[in-house]
Amino acid sequence: MSQKEIAESLTLLEKNWDIDPVLKDFELGKISDVADYPIKVKNVLFHIPFLLKEKKYILWKCYWPDCHNCCDRQGRLPLTSDDLITIGEGMKYQKTSDFIKNETLTITWSEAGPTGQSTTMTTINLKRKKDETPEDDGTHISCRFLDEKGDCSIHPSRPGVCYLYPFSTWLENEKGNARVHASFQFTGDCPGFYLEDTIDPMKEVLDEYSDIVYDYNMKSNRTLREGFGSVNF
Repeated sequence: MSQKEIAESLTLLEKNWDIDPVLKDFELGKISDVADYPIKVKNVLFHIPFLLKEKKYILWKCYWPDCHNCCDRQGRLPLTSDDLITIGEGMKYQKTSDFIKNETLTITWSEAGPTGQSTTMTTINLKRKKDETPEDDGTHISCRFLDEKGDCSIHPSRPGVCYLYPFSTWLENEKGNARVHASFQFTGDCPGFYLEDTIDPMKEVLDEYSDIVYDYNMKSNRTLREGFGSVNF
């Protein structure tokens, strides 16, 4: 996302939430003295930002059901092969091929990965609205499965990528072995980020997400080039 898009998202977010000025400056790219604090939890290497001047870690917690911005402002919903089966069955399709034809789009795009390399991504995406087109890819759309109460109407068979939020994940080939990485995605849409002296308050969250992140990456059917791939909303 561009800084302009993040600024617009933060402006919308501030209408309903109080945002720490330091975090706002960070998301707007105004803070450069940031270190990467890697922490390995089970089979996933998490990358937690550490603000050197403030001597604070950026951590996260979910405010659902008071917030469902991640569903209101979707960018894309890539599906794994498992998603194609479980969501299709949940929507009463007898054939996965019919589900793919009627409810998904195949999208290809390029994005900069964590190492700065340009990566070509090809995914089968769940349509966030019935008449979604390839031109809508990457734009903010409220998911059609978000009900009036802020719940997901197809939960628990919702796309695996939904469970990842707010993490962006990627794979790296390390001497023939797949290393799973995860870092926060800062889009200006989530009020759940906060500053803390230690990562202790988030250890339980990281433990839970290590299973989610690893499982998703092992199931993902996206095209990987340049040695890794990443998934963002």
